[in-house]
Amino acid sequence: MIKEAHRSTKAKALVPAERIATAILVVRGHKVMVDADLAGLYGVPTKVLLQAVRRNAERFPEDFMFEIAPEEWEALRSQIVTSKAGRGGRRYAPHVFTEQGVAMLSSVLRSPRAIAVNVEIMRAFVRLREALAASKELAKQFAALEARIEKRLADQDQAIVEILQAIRNLMSPPSGGPKRKIGFV
Repeated sequence: MIKEAHRSTKAKALVPAERIATAILVVRGHKVMVDADLAGLYGVPTKVLLQAVRRNAERFPEDFMFEIAPEEWEALRSQIVTSKAGRGGRRYAPHVFTEQGVAMLSSVLRSPRAIAVNVEIMRAFVRLREALAASKELAKQFAALEARIEKRLADQDQAIVEILQAIRNLMSPPSGGPKRKIGFV
C-alpha cells in the first residue's frame, strides 16, 4: 500500500495535471492529444512513439488515432504555438490520439514512466469529462433561471403598460357630451 502511494506521488511529480489538461485539444468533436505532446509526456522522441504505433497498427483504429488534415493542423498550429514548416517546425501533420488511443498506448509503450504517465492522463480525461458534465448542468440551471426572470419581466412589463395607460386616461380631459351643471337648479 505504501508502495502504491509512492508510485502515485511519483507519477504526479513526473507530469503536472495542468500540463496534461492544456495538452488535451478538440479535433473533429473528439478530445485528443497530439503525438508530440504525448511523446514529451512519456519522455520519448515523437519518432519512437509513432514507430511503436506503426508496429502495432491493428491496436489503433481510426476512432483511437488519426492523422489530422492540413487545414486542421494550420488551425491548431496557432493554438499550440509551433513554428511553420521550413522554419524548423514539423513538416507533416501530426497524429492525434483519442482517450481510447492514449489508453492503448500504455500497452505499446511498456516503460514504468509510460505507465505512470498514462494513469495521470486517464485521470485528466476523467476530470475533463466531469468538468464538462458540471458545466452542462450549470448551463441548464442558468437557462431555467433566465426563463423565470424573462417571464417575471414580461409580467411586470404588462403591469407597467397597464399603469401607464391608466395614468394617460386620468391625464386626458374627459370627452363626450354636455357637461352637467353642478348645484340646484
